[in-house]
Amino acid sequence: MSCNEAVWGGSEELWAGAALAAVRAGHKVSALKPYLDLRQPPLKALGEAGCRMRNLTHIPLSATRAYAALCRVSRTLAILYQMFQLWLTLRLSRPDLVVLSQGGNWDGFAYAHICRKLKLRYILISQKASDIHWPPDFYRAQCRALHGQAEASWFVSHHNRCLTEEQLAIILPHADVVRNPFLVDYAAPLAWPGDDSVTRLACIGRLYPMEKGQDILLRVLAQPKWRERPLHVDFYGTGTGQVALEAMARHLGLANVTFHGHVDDIPAVWQSHHGLVLPSRCEGLPLVLVECMLVGRIAITTDVGGSAEVLDDNTTGFLASAPTEAAFDDAMERAWMRRSDWSTIARSAATAIRDQVPADPSAELMLKIVDLAKTTAGPTG
Repeated sequence: MSCNEAVWGGSEELWAGAALAAVRAGHKVSALKPYLDLRQPPLKALGEAGCRMRNLTHIPLSATRAYAALCRVSRTLAILYQMFQLWLTLRLSRPDLVVLSQGGNWDGFAYAHICRKLKLRYILISQKASDIHWPPDFYRAQCRALHGQAEASWFVSHHNRCLTEEQLAIILPHADVVRNPFLVDYAAPLAWPGDDSVTRLACIGRLYPMEKGQDILLRVLAQPKWRERPLHVDFYGTGTGQVALEAMARHLGLANVTFHGHVDDIPAVWQSHHGLVLPSRCEGLPLVLVECMLVGRIAITTDVGGSAEVLDDNTTGFLASAPTEAAFDDAMERAWMRRSDWSTIARSAATAIRDQVPADPSAELMLKIVDLAKTTAGPTG
């Protein structure tokens, strides 16, 4: 079950992959999600495999825009409708275990509350915990119960687990770290790009500067030294900050950046780029960082979330000490001065990340879920 109200996103890949692995292994699986769109490839694959699907924002016997109209009338009523659909489905199906995937570390508290009321066991997957997003005090008790009464709380980085415990002032004895699936080949890194006349870096991710920090990168690139160097940065992704970031680049007069929008073929991006530049203000563990290291490219990113857990500064990549222009400029400068070593650093990164990330994270998660579902522990109260 996902509480993500976006149609799809990178945080959805893990639960969907684990659900697909479970269905193929012969387990009965149902998938519940707001705005469930079966045209999304992972959901289409789930449906074709026999997974039962439930769209929590679908209003029977009504037009497809009915829920959107309800949102315009009252956001509270719309959320209550989702919760009623969830309550009804869970009450009728009585699953052995509910897997709740959160985009953050506390946005599923209402979903978990229904599980507790129905005395259903549940586990949490938290895709991100952020220093800039804290549970508000009026949700604090519910958020503590969200994690404290879960059968397990799984995070994508140790940083996110520790930060969640600090924010909620709670010890999570059943917490663990799980890895996200990736969209590149695990078998071997790619060949190094042949054209070194212009250094090409890719900034891949949702265009949402409050978290992804693309504005930091644009300000750094506006410095005279970066304008004069043979460097080009390609931005890939869409988001609510796309128009603003493109306008900011024009305002700064940057001729060394290009915005490409969303792309599906991530391996093709890495074929023509030397590395990743990722100025995030908060993260779980950036999937794009893992992919960059797997394909054998250098990474320049900020020391937020779990990035420092997989990347060793100056050895397998370059870490900015903070999401600021000065710190990110320093990391880029250190990287630039070692351009002749990039292919060697990238090979080290490709080896290091394979020691930390399994070949099939979704299958590993599925086994953890099945093992937990088979335990004889009673339902949470």
